[in-house]
Parts: sequence; structure tokens; C-alpha cells
Amino acid sequence: MSGDREKLHSAVLVAPAKERRRLRKQRRAAATELVAEQRKREQAETRAKRERERAERRATRYLPAAGEPGPAMLRTPGRFRLPRHQDTSAMLSGAYPFLAEGGLGSQGVFIGQDLYSGGSFVYDPWVLYANGVITAPNVVIAGIVGSGKSSLAKSLYARSLGFGRRVYIPGDPKGEHTPVADAVGGRAIKLGHGLPSRLNPLDEGYRPAGMSDEQWTATVTSRRRDLIGALTETVLARPMSPLEHTAIDTALAATMRENTVPILPMVVDHLLDPAGDDDGRLKEDGRMVGHALRRLVAGDLPY
Repeated sequence: MSGDREKLHSAVLVAPAKERRRLRKQRRAAATELVAEQRKREQAETRAKRERERAERRATRYLPAAGEPGPAMLRTPGRFRLPRHQDTSAMLSGAYPFLAEGGLGSQGVFIGQDLYSGGSFVYDPWVLYANGVITAPNVVIAGIVGSGKSSLAKSLYARSLGFGRRVYIPGDPKGEHTPVADAVGGRAIKLGHGLPSRLNPLDEGYRPAGMSDEQWTATVTSRRRDLIGALTETVLARPMSPLEHTAIDTALAATMRENTVPILPMVVDHLLDPAGDDDGRLKEDGRMVGHALRRLVAGDLPY
């Protein structure tokens, strides 16, 4: 077999021990004639199939490829070719203005009025995610300066408060979200030089329901250890050694035994002057870590 085409093979089933030359020539000629006849049949079938397809196309064709002839054909003699082009969404919205879609439904936060359809445009990523319209509730707002990115973000999260959403803004370098937080009864935590607010990275936070005392203690201790290690490696600009990890664990344990709510300066004190260090090895192991963390509380990098 070659593809879908059948190939004829001939073979001798029974032959005398000593076949004469004349009989062998006759047998080979008969096999060649069978192969030739099969090839002729295949060619005839192929021609017949091609003629049937051509006749079917002629019978079903309504208009010729160039259109109906005549003075009112409204066609150019040559073939019409439209060049491809690309542009920004702002330009294409002016080139193709007559486009309007049905929107995303009426459940969620009102954003504004659809300029094409005149209807209300509603968008709520959590509702759309729950209904399976989108695969994730994440949102990216992009645009040029003055296109309304900040206004859209403020409208989206401020109007979401009425639906029970909780809004957290981790950073506000321009100070544009603080007035919105004050207007809706929120609070802005301002950190910086000369400001009274302080951030305690070692605060245990809120305890989840259903967690035992042992689990909560282990979770808080691991979280504090990882945070101090990350701060130290950031200031030192290098990974910590095993000896420095031990020094941090010892200082953190001593601070937690003495205080209910530990703060970073207490850990720094235990690193620079550990208790019960008779031979001074622990102090030497945590010396670089202590001086690195001291920059965050009393040096050039106040936390």
C-alpha cells in the first residue's frame, strides 16, 4: 500500500521443480499484463471522479469568479486587494465607530456609560469570576498620562465598598488615595522621616479561628524568623551564614521570652549583647547581623 492506493503483487504458488524458460516467460508476461490492467482501471476511475467533481461545481455555481458581465457589474477589471494596516485603539475607534457590544451584565459595580450603546457599563471581577466569564479576578489598568487610570481605580474600589469588599492599598507614593480613604471612613498609615507612626514587622497580626496555641506560636515564630532573615539579607546584600541564622534564632527567642509584643530594637540589643554568652562566640557570630539591623532602627535606614 502507498497512501490510499492499492498495489497489485503476483507470486507463484505452485511451480514444477524445473520450469521451462517458455513457461516462465509466459507467466511473467501474464503478471505484467495484470499490473497494466490495474493501472488503467485506476486512471479511468480518477478521470471519472475528476469529471464528476467538475460537473458538480458547474451545476452549483451561481456567479462567475469575476461577477456577472455587463455595464452595471460595479467591479473593477483587476482584482481588488486591500492592504493590511495596524494602529492604536484610539485611532481604530475613530475608524470603526459603529461597534457596540452587549456589556457584561447588570451585577456588580457601575463604572460609567457605554459611549456606543448608551447603556450602563458594569464591571465586578469577583462576580464575573464566580460566573465563569473570566478565569481570574486580577485587573491591570494601563494607559497614557491623563487617560483616567487613577480615576477608574478609585471609582472601582470606592464603589466596591457598598458590596462588602475590603480595600487595602499597600503604597500611595503620590498621596492620591489618602483623601478617598478619609472620605469613606478609612485610615491611612503614613510612614517616613519625622512622622509619629511606626511599623512593627514583628507584630503577630490576627489569629485565624480554629488554630491551637501550639500551631499559632509555631506560625508566628517562623514568620518572624523569616522576616528578620529577609531584612538582614537585604541590608547585607548577601545570603546569611548558618552561624548568623543561629544568632537570629537565639536573639528572637530571648526577646519573645521577655516581651509579649517584641519589636526590632529589642532583637538588635540581644544580637549585639546576648545574654549567657560567656565565651563571646554568639556575640561574634551575630555581630554583622546586629549592625545591619541597627541601620533600620537607629541608623541611616530607619524602618
